[in-house]
Amino acid sequence: MARVSQEHLDARRRQILDGAARCFARDGFHGTSMQDVLKEVGLSAGAVYRYFTGKEDLIAAIAGEAVGGVREAFERAARVSPAPTPDVLIGRVVRTLFGAGADGGRGLDRRAYAGLIMQVWAETLRSERLAATLAEAYAGLRAAWGELVGVYRANGVLRADVPDDHVARTLIAIAQGYIVQIAIFGDAGPEVLEDGLRGLMSMDLPSVS
Repeated sequence: MARVSQEHLDARRRQILDGAARCFARDGFHGTSMQDVLKEVGLSAGAVYRYFTGKEDLIAAIAGEAVGGVREAFERAARVSPAPTPDVLIGRVVRTLFGAGADGGRGLDRRAYAGLIMQVWAETLRSERLAATLAEAYAGLRAAWGELVGVYRANGVLRADVPDDHVARTLIAIAQGYIVQIAIFGDAGPEVLEDGLRGLMSMDLPSVS
C-alpha cells in the first residue's frame, strides 16, 4: 500500500481548515456543527477526525491562525525603517491584514474575515486555551510596538511623559477598532484611518500650564 505523502496530508488538513473557516464565518462557531463542516469540505467523518478531534479542535486551529495573522501584520509594520508615522503605520497594518490573499485563500471577503477575527476574540472569553494564545500574541504586539514608540521618542517626535506601552496599546486599539467596524458596519478602506489619524496628528493643542 502506497504511503501518503506529507504534502498530501498538509493539503488535506488545509482543505478542512479552510472549509471550517467558511462555515464559522457564515454561521458562527456555535451555529456550525461538525456535519456542516463535513458537508462543506466534502469529506467523510473519518477523514476529518484523522486531523481534528472535533469542533473545539478546529476552532482552536483557526483561532491560532487568525491571531497569528494579526500579529504578523502588526510586527511586519513595526519592522519598517525608518519608522513610519502612526497614520502610515496603521494603514500598512490593515492593508497587510486585509490585502489580497490575507484570508489564507479561503474566499472570504474583508467583512467576513473581520467577523471571523471578532469571533476568535469573543471565544477567548470562554476558552482558556484560546485566551492563552491571544494573551501571548498581544504581549508580543505590545513589546514590538513599544520598541517602535521608543524610536519615535529617540527621534524627538514624541513627548517624554507618556509611557511607550500606553502609546503602543492605543495604536493597537485603533487597528482593533477598525476590524470591529468592518465586521459590523461593512467595508471601509484603510485611507479612512490614515486620513483620520493624520487629521488628529495635525491638531495644534494649546499648552497646559
